[in-house]
Amino acid sequence: MELMVLLNALVTRLLFVLHSLIGVWRVTAVKKEPKYWLLALLNLLLCLETGLTLKFKQGKGYKWFSPAIFLYLICIVPSLWLLEIHHGTQYCANEPGAVQVNVSNQDFNQSRQSSHGSEGTDHHIIQTAKVFVNQLSTICETVWTLALHQTFLLLLVVGRWLLPIGVEITRDQLSQLLLMFVGTAADILEFASETLDIEDVRNNYALINAILAVWTWSMLQFPLDLAVQHIGCKPSTSARRIPSLLLCRYSAELWNIGVSLFIQDGPFFIVRSILMGHFRIFNQMLVFFTAKNILVVTLQLYRLAVITLDFRATILQKSRKGEVCCCPCEPYEAHASGHQENEMKEFVAFPPEEESQTPSEDH
Repeated sequence: MELMVLLNALVTRLLFVLHSLIGVWRVTAVKKEPKYWLLALLNLLLCLETGLTLKFKQGKGYKWFSPAIFLYLICIVPSLWLLEIHHGTQYCANEPGAVQVNVSNQDFNQSRQSSHGSEGTDHHIIQTAKVFVNQLSTICETVWTLALHQTFLLLLVVGRWLLPIGVEITRDQLSQLLLMFVGTAADILEFASETLDIEDVRNNYALINAILAVWTWSMLQFPLDLAVQHIGCKPSTSARRIPSLLLCRYSAELWNIGVSLFIQDGPFFIVRSILMGHFRIFNQMLVFFTAKNILVVTLQLYRLAVITLDFRATILQKSRKGEVCCCPCEPYEAHASGHQENEMKEFVAFPPEEESQTPSEDH
């Protein structure tokens, strides 16, 4: 099992590095300046994180946060920014590309027929690699940029799945997190592709930067696992600290609401509203997804109101009965000692409203 943990940790980070290097290669090919290869040095941070994780955590994950995902974002996001900014000068030339591919294939067939010596196999491999690279080089730059966006989001989900989990997150929680990431990745890809493909947006450099800034901000939710994990309550949590008790009981739900309002649907709605209201940009998809953002934000606010009212009703009910209220979460340390476990038994958890509760004995 330890071998599989180390293998998953290394393979996942290797995929991150390879994808990041492909992005740097495309930036260098588009800009035609070798200095952009310096972006590859960002992968040294991921290599350093890999060494530290293997040494101190034996390849296992951290609590609430994934440094590998965060550093992968740092490595690939600058390349995608440069490709999107350069997008305005990219044009698809399918016919010249097709001619170039045909010529390359002819050269390959001629070289293959002429290579029958002892080095024929090696020469065949080299020629195959050249043909493959030539075919990739003839792909339209806009297609390359969209493909990097798509593979980037897919690799975030697959990489989070392959990365070894820590002791604080269960496999059930991980499956919930991955399902959330799939939906989130689809929304983010739609936001970037749908808004940046508008011609009026492409002609406005400030709008491109603003949309990419919001897109980058929305990516910051991927390294965090708070959407499926509850924040543990310390024994010192007092019943009089209502906000602390609310955060303790509904930490995962509140995090989901916060992500939607302040990181994803809220900022997406603001950008789309500015495009329609200030810049007078209208199309069917833009109006539809703006309405979708409004609906999601409204439902999240409704969910927040329901949670708050339910929590307030529970507190009032316990107060009338004279019962002691404490945080209903699991103990804040999973590896607590026997003495700490005995102390935790003195705290009364919130039961479901339909169940009866037996008052704890005085010690």
